Amino acid sequence: MDPLNVPKLSINLLFSSLIFLLPLLIWLKLAKRKTLNLPPSPPKLPLIGNIHQLGKLPHRSLRDLSRKYGSLLLLQLGYNPTVVVSSTDMVREIVENHDIVFANRPRTTAVDILFYGCKDMVFTPYGEYWRQVKKIGVVELFSHRSVHSFQFVRDEEVELLINKIRGACLKGESINLTDMLMFVSSNIVSRCILSHKNEEEDGCSKFGELAKRLLILFTSSCIGDMFPYLRWVDVLTGYIPSMKAVSAELDAFLDQVIQEHQAFESNDQVSNKKDFVSIIMQLQKDGMYEKEMSWNAIWSCCY
Repeated sequence: MDPLNVPKLSINLLFSSLIFLLPLLIWLKLAKRKTLNLPPSPPKLPLIGNIHQLGKLPHRSLRDLSRKYGSLLLLQLGYNPTVVVSSTDMVREIVENHDIVFANRPRTTAVDILFYGCKDMVFTPYGEYWRQVKKIGVVELFSHRSVHSFQFVRDEEVELLINKIRGACLKGESINLTDMLMFVSSNIVSRCILSHKNEEEDGCSKFGELAKRLLILFTSSCIGDMFPYLRWVDVLTGYIPSMKAVSAELDAFLDQVIQEHQAFESNDQVSNKKDFVSIIMQLQKDGMYEKEMSWNAIWSCCY
């Protein structure tokens, strides 16, 4: 046999196999779609899917797509299939009859790093741990009794706001009411959780500065979440190192808060004005958890 004929034979065999397999693969893909009974979906581009159709104003783009394809449609955002629901009837159907199916949240890079592997109340997967943290939140942290116990915090912060507005009026100065209301609401939340203000009057607050950095990173886009094979890009751009740095700084700050609370209790000091950390520490001390929770998990719940 002529050696030169061997490559030709192999190439012919390869092309014959491709011609046979390609229609088969297309048929299997279409058959799978029919079996899954997926919602309608706009045309997709290779690799990026429907990302290009979101535009600069995604909420308006989703509205237009919903009007064209229906109140329940499927988008492919990179490697992530995403269902868009845009009618009250569909939402009611999902919440009432399919709540367990839709109970989980996407596990993004930011959630994994900043919330200790999805240990918070919002992003933790549905299961026994989710039931436990939900019970802590509903019964201990967000009950009527607990909310009422923090009334003094709200009164003090609102009084400071009124005095600040009054002072500006007397001086004839203009005010930014939006910033002032954000200032008050963030301080109320942080005082209820940690007994620390998120923002001080002089603008200096380590916790406030860390919280802002965390929020910016949490709401930023991560290429690796949509394209897992490009996760290395987030390392090169500094996105992942920045999140790890903020997480480490928060750990150090929150460890200090724990030590302050433990020192307060060790001195036999009793206060009726307890924050979330005090409440959770007491629950942990009393053995109220069905399963032992780490401090990382507890901090995630506080977030």
